[in-house]
Order: sequence, then structure tokens, then C-alpha cells
Amino acid sequence: MAAAEAGGDDSRCVRLSAERARALLADVDTLLFDCDGVLWRGETAVPGAPEALSALRARGKRLGFITNNSSKTREAYAEKLRRLGFGGPAGPGARLEVFGTAYCTALYLRQRLAGAPAPKAYVLGSEALAAELGAVGVACVGVGPEPLQGDSPGAWLEAPLDPDVRAVVVGFDPHFNYMKLTKAVRYLQQPGCLLVGTNMDNRLPLENGRFIAGTGCLVRAVEMAAQRQADIIGKPSRFIFDCVSQEYGINPERTVMVGDRLDTDILLGVTCGLKTILTLTGVSTLGDVKSNQESDCMSKKKMVPDFYVDSIADLLPALQG
Repeated sequence: MAAAEAGGDDSRCVRLSAERARALLADVDTLLFDCDGVLWRGETAVPGAPEALSALRARGKRLGFITNNSSKTREAYAEKLRRLGFGGPAGPGARLEVFGTAYCTALYLRQRLAGAPAPKAYVLGSEALAAELGAVGVACVGVGPEPLQGDSPGAWLEAPLDPDVRAVVVGFDPHFNYMKLTKAVRYLQQPGCLLVGTNMDNRLPLENGRFIAGTGCLVRAVEMAAQRQADIIGKPSRFIFDCVSQEYGINPERTVMVGDRLDTDILLGVTCGLKTILTLTGVSTLGDVKSNQESDCMSKKKMVPDFYVDSIADLLPALQG
């Protein structure tokens, strides 16, 4: 599809041909990839994606992985990258390529709760999120199933609260229910209690074009009930990019952000001065791009990539030979 067909802007959202890809990669040191919908869908690698990343590594490109998914630790993501054939460094150093919202939320709370004696967080999220928080000295309560206690609202409000909780953290939580929502709101009524959301993704892509509800749905529920706005860690928040930049020493002018979502991956890249590539293997479509280009809303006009590919496997012709 020509640029005009994608939205009428000849300078943005251009199909990344092999010739354009070679020119782009000549000016790039670092490529940052989203994971779900870009490298894999569920437990299945996107065809050709492992080969494309292996070829980029062979060319000396530095790779980083920025995911809004808070359900895995950095180590677990590094293991999944290896298991699905994406390579990377072996041993403890493998996790250093991965920047997930579980890890970056832990960094955020370490900053915000500095000086608090033995701080705790009420976590609507996974064991992985709790593990990352625990690694920086923030103990967690609330992880796992939490059934309703009693048979009336009065009984639900009598459930004991931990007096050391200083933050409510909302991540991906398949056990989310009314009891957890009620407890979260009660904690957030305490003076100084932080509300932190790992990300605002509204859905998570799986195999065969299927989706499930994303973390953003849970964050919105807590925000509405508590009448509070959460501090968001993941894309497109600049905080997650700052985490990467501080550990990687990134030059934005020589960095590319590759993702499948206009409102997270591409917006992050545009906001942080990176080159951007949209891959059509996940959530956003060229129709979404065209809608943004034609919108009168300036915030939507920002959500337009420099280039697009059907799949990151489209990079292979530029990397071969």
C-alpha cells in the first residue's frame, strides 16, 4: 500500500521496503521492540520474527524489549525470548535487555516510597509483579484470589487492612473481583496512599486474532471507584523510556521503536524523539493510521508511525546478503 493509500501523508507511514530499511538501519544503533503482537502472539512466535532479530544481532545492532505486560519478571521474559528462538545473551545478563512494567513499577515505587519504613503495596496483579516489587524492598499483599468476605456491603468494609500499605498497584490480575476493588478503594482513602497502574492497554492480543481484556480495564475501574487518577508506568508514559535510557545510554536520534499499537508503542516513540515502525501483526491497522492522520485532534495526529511493515519479518531482505 502506498503512503497516500495509508493516509495521504507522503512523509509518514511509508511502507518500509528493503531499500528504505537498509538506509534506516545504517543510521540506527538500537532497536526497541514491543513483544505481544510484535514478536509473538500468546505462545507462538510471529513467523520470521526470530530470524529477523538474529540477523539484527549479527549486524551488531543493540536490541531492547519494552513490554507493558506486568505478568512476567525480566528473567521470565528473557527465558521466553530464548525459548521462542529470539536469542540474546545467556545467563543473568539476559534480563538486562528486558524492560517490563513489573520491573519499572518497582523502580518507580523505590523512588516514591524512599524513606518510608518497611513499605507495603496492595497489589492487584501477578506473583511476578510482587517479585519485582519485593526485590526493591516493597512487600506485597493482595496477590491471588480474594473471595468476598461476608454477604453484605457492611461486611465487605469490615475486612482488615494492612496499616503499612503505602500504595495500590494495579497490574494484570485474572483474580480481579469486587472484594479487591473494595479493598483498593479503602486503601486509597488513606492519606498519602499512591495509586499506580502498570499500563492502560485495553486488550491483549492472542493467537488466531483473539483478544482478552487488558490491564487498562482494571485500572479504569479502580480510578472510577476511588475518584483518583493513577500514575501510569508503561507505554506511552515517558517513565518507562527513561528507565531504558538510563540503563542503555540511548541516543534517541539513532534509535527505533517497533510496535503494534499506535496509542502506546508509536506514541512513546514520537514523544521521545525516536524513529517508529508499526507492524500489522497485532492491534492497530492502517485504517487506524488513516483515521489519526485525518483527525482534527492533535493528540491523534501524533499517533502516526514513520514506517509500517506487515511483519517484522519484512526486515529480512534488508539484512540478508
